[in-house]
Amino acid sequence: MATNTPRILSLVVLVWLLIGIIAAGQRGYYTEREQNCATLGTIAVTMLAGPLNYLGVNPKVDNCELPAPSE
Repeated sequence: MATNTPRILSLVVLVWLLIGIIAAGQRGYYTEREQNCATLGTIAVTMLAGPLNYLGVNPKVDNCELPAPSE
């Protein structure tokens, strides 16, 4: 029985992320014209929120600053 635990956990994580991907698509995040750090961050946190998106969670990243490369 214990050998099935990693498989079940992997399946749960996969389904969780797929639900988040679907939620981001339904919100139109993949077709937005403006692609910037905040938009990509919002897509990522929406995917990670998974089924919580359908329970009222609406994660958003308002702004973000990428670190500048050293000179």
